[in-house]
Amino acid sequence: MPSEKTKHIIDQFRIKKAPNYVPQGEEEHLTMFAFREKIPLILKGPTGCGKTRFVEYMAHKMKLPLVTVSCHEDLTAGDLVGRFLLMGEETVWHDGPLTLAVRHGGICYLDEIVEARKDTTVIIHSLTDDRRILYIDKTQEVVRAHDKFMMVMSYNPGYQNVMKDLKQSTKQRFATILFDHPQIDIEREIVESESGLDAATAQRLAEMGRKIRNLKNFGLEEGVSSRLLVYAARLIKAGMDPLNACRATITETLTDDAEVMTSIDDVIRVYFGEMVEEEASPAKGPKTSKQRPKTEEK
Repeated sequence: MPSEKTKHIIDQFRIKKAPNYVPQGEEEHLTMFAFREKIPLILKGPTGCGKTRFVEYMAHKMKLPLVTVSCHEDLTAGDLVGRFLLMGEETVWHDGPLTLAVRHGGICYLDEIVEARKDTTVIIHSLTDDRRILYIDKTQEVVRAHDKFMMVMSYNPGYQNVMKDLKQSTKQRFATILFDHPQIDIEREIVESESGLDAATAQRLAEMGRKIRNLKNFGLEEGVSSRLLVYAARLIKAGMDPLNACRATITETLTDDAEVMTSIDDVIRVYFGEMVEEEASPAKGPKTSKQRPKTEEK
């Protein structure tokens, strides 16, 4: 039976404040139905498109604890399930994050699941079919999932290859929600609400983000995320000139390739070059000495 101590631990995973999330489609509706029918979910989408924020939003909306695990290649089954630890002169069992959610109810969110070792992900199979049980071999215990337990995993399909992919035996235990970068009007709303930036400048950032993502066909490995656009907006709101703010948060973050950096800078100047020139005082000159002439958008 769950102890009072572990109940106190799981309560610390509750989302106290409603996350700022702008719905993009039917993802909220689908998640509510999946939870009701005890169907686990996979969220697929590019980096920084809102997958984790969405899970936080749904956990708060459904009043569920959210136990998040950031997966990596050294993640073991013991990291998820739990282990024995020395406490004074005793060896005491401590539930891992997965076991906590299974016992007490809540969402267990495995972020970037493809980064975990394949032998680790197998442990979730018995939880993601009609059995909904977790067997802990170290304690010889079978834990039946709480009625309000839900498994959610996420990954970026853009990073997929033969070595890093989910087995079909794992994939076909889940329903899937596809995420993508938001439409311009939604992204403008996200940038504006997250940063407090004025609507006109937030609109420029959203449009600029769309143009930069088109550079994926010309050597850019990953498109600019909404997260980076918000970072740029926050710096601009704080008083930094837009060109330098965008270069620091976007250009120099996305790539180390000089030609690709130049292409990104060209797009940034299309949207913010004139703004910096207008704001620069004639007495003080331009705000950035490294400003290049404005180029036409390709």
